[in-house]
Amino acid sequence: MQKISQNEEIKNMSELKPRITENGIDYILVGDYYIPDLKLPEEHRPIGKYGRMHREYLREVHPSRLNTLILTGELWTYLADLNEQAQERLDTIMEQMKATEGVTEELKRTSQMEWVQRCNNIRNRAEEIVLHEMIYS
Repeated sequence: MQKISQNEEIKNMSELKPRITENGIDYILVGDYYIPDLKLPEEHRPIGKYGRMHREYLREVHPSRLNTLILTGELWTYLADLNEQAQERLDTIMEQMKATEGVTEELKRTSQMEWVQRCNNIRNRAEEIVLHEMIYS
């Protein structure tokens, strides 16, 4: 076996590049080890109520899909998009139901309690539709 002196070892260490790329992955030199320099995409939108609900659904029912989204760095964007779509769908369904069932501003002025009851009923039904169509499917 060949012994390497401490001076030769230090010389070899100083020849290491601070950054390298192999197989499409960037590595950064930390001490005497190369560590992958991984960066997740920056997503600043909140995942909201429906995104959190869908994440739990994926965790319980489709863990492999959840892991794939996590490993590819797409989870947060996917959940934020889903939350926005679910909220838009909920708003659309509620407006359609209000128009169909005659829940108007006039009803709000004349009978506030009835208006609140009917709006709550519409919201609950619309949310059940959204949960069935988008969150738990």
